[in-house]
Amino acid sequence: MRPVARPVARPVANPTPPRLKDVMRVIGGIGRVLVTIGLLTLSFAAYQLWGTGLYEARAQDSLKQDFAKGLKTTSPTSPNPAKPETKPLPIPSGDAIAIISIPSIGVEHAVVQGVRRADLRKAPGHYPNTPLPGELGNSAIAGHRTTYGAPFGRLDELRPGNLIQIRTATGEFRYSVTETIIVRPTELSVLNATPTATLTLTTCHPRFSAARRLVVRASLVLESSAPVSKAPTIIPDVSDATLDGPEGESDLRGTITWGVATLIVGLGWWAAFRKRRVWQVRFGGFIPFAIVCFVWFGYLDRALPGNY
Repeated sequence: MRPVARPVARPVANPTPPRLKDVMRVIGGIGRVLVTIGLLTLSFAAYQLWGTGLYEARAQDSLKQDFAKGLKTTSPTSPNPAKPETKPLPIPSGDAIAIISIPSIGVEHAVVQGVRRADLRKAPGHYPNTPLPGELGNSAIAGHRTTYGAPFGRLDELRPGNLIQIRTATGEFRYSVTETIIVRPTELSVLNATPTATLTLTTCHPRFSAARRLVVRASLVLESSAPVSKAPTIIPDVSDATLDGPEGESDLRGTITWGVATLIVGLGWWAAFRKRRVWQVRFGGFIPFAIVCFVWFGYLDRALPGNY
């Protein structure tokens, strides 16, 4: 009689210990949080590089049109010795005052009066406590290096002898680059008055950083420029601590409030998707999340240096 073959017992796989499951769950949660932070960081970078550029491009179109209209309505008048010289009215902050062109690096932008954050979002800004371009003295202009169209993004490529052209209501002026220097953000001496007509351009340095400031100096080319006028008496404004212009536009409360709102909407979107894993929930939750993110990014942007 043949013996009956008994089935071979297979080893039963040990179930995952409860403690290991908890550890894996925590690691998975941390991983999702890090991925979310990374995606938000990339989204903010995209907003800085491209979203702000769209805003600046629209502002430039409007400023160039306003400047052209201003040239048509401005008629030069010869001074009357019999009339006392009137003090010129201050130029409103944010108004277009000139067109700056730097052919060697492909720059042609409207320039506005003022270096507040709101001014530099639209265009390079003229420091109000310096003479206007085409006037005797040191005319200074600041501009963004990375964001808002990066009008001064390639300023480091300028070399002595490169030309900078500026068109104002009083004529066209050409400046020749004399030097490029790197200074601290607090080095306000680069805005000091000069005995001759000069131009100073400032921006952040290096690119994608605000550790230093890149300063380009240029001298007026008298032979190919309109006559230089004497600047009115300027009272230096010593309230600014850095070359970024006046501070005070960053809103910490608004940044925190909209950051919390972004967190709440994001968690609500995640919870809804876990409950119902359908495409309607996935894409439907993206719209409110993107809106609150966009507003939050705007507040975060105000915390950056004025000419970043």
